[in-house]
Amino acid sequence: MDRLQKAVDFYIRYQTTLGFSIVSLVTAASERIFSSMVFKCPCNSENLVYGYSFLLAPAFVLLLLGYMMNTRTWRLFTGMCSLEKYPQYCSWRTWAHVCQLLVPMTAKASVAPLTWIAVALLGANFYECAASGSNMTAHLFCKNNTNYSQEQLYKMPCDEELSAAMSSVCLSFHAQSQLIGWFLIASIMTVALISTCVTHCFSPVSYLQFKFWKIYSRKEHKLFEIKAKEHASKLAERNTNCFFEATDPAPFRTPSNKDWQKVSVSYTFNSQEQYYSMLHKYVNTDRGNDAEFKEEGRDLNVFEFVDEAQAS
Repeated sequence: MDRLQKAVDFYIRYQTTLGFSIVSLVTAASERIFSSMVFKCPCNSENLVYGYSFLLAPAFVLLLLGYMMNTRTWRLFTGMCSLEKYPQYCSWRTWAHVCQLLVPMTAKASVAPLTWIAVALLGANFYECAASGSNMTAHLFCKNNTNYSQEQLYKMPCDEELSAAMSSVCLSFHAQSQLIGWFLIASIMTVALISTCVTHCFSPVSYLQFKFWKIYSRKEHKLFEIKAKEHASKLAERNTNCFFEATDPAPFRTPSNKDWQKVSVSYTFNSQEQYYSMLHKYVNTDRGNDAEFKEEGRDLNVFEFVDEAQAS
């Protein structure tokens, strides 16, 4: 039982890292299966388009899925074009806030597509097919070498004997693809490390408060879901009973539309206050009626780390 509790605690503590790792492993495995079972280079003038389509199109689809699976995407855009909110969202400050939120959302959504591209480049199948159909490649290898022709380059990915005869070209394609793949991986890790260090350096809270904030955020999210299910079940039960029993409904208190809107917006941390979420701020500002509730936050970056476990 103790081991199970330790395993649960380890998962809770590193759930974001474990989540990204699982996504990367599943994407890498999918790319290998996709490359071996689905991909068939046409070995003609369509090699370039076909190869890059398999390299980039699945990555684009994975990027869109990353946005769709991120709850913060829907939290940010739900009701954004409502006529009631239109004047509110016309300000440059609001759009600057939206753009600032889109940066970490894009970073999280890019994990799977970048993994796909990196693994595909290390495998070199897609790149070899695309490079064999490139006019630039033909100009490079065929201009001063009468042994190679454009048609031979087209057929090289499909013909093992021709590929062995043109081993120098084949090895060049593999080397180029793998070099680009390793450069991409190194660039991603470098940018991720630098951005994380910079964000933590400019954090408006200390390490222990930051740790407390993450614990509070997880607990509030979990309790909110439990309470929402209980509240929705009671309301549904009351309405169903009234329908079948033909009785008048008893009074039932539930948040108003304005209250839901107040707690649904993304929270921005203000170092002069000590609120850890919009719900926390709403409760301590007379249900969002104080002028303090309407003040814009000042520090957004720290919230991205606190909220990442429940928004990814």
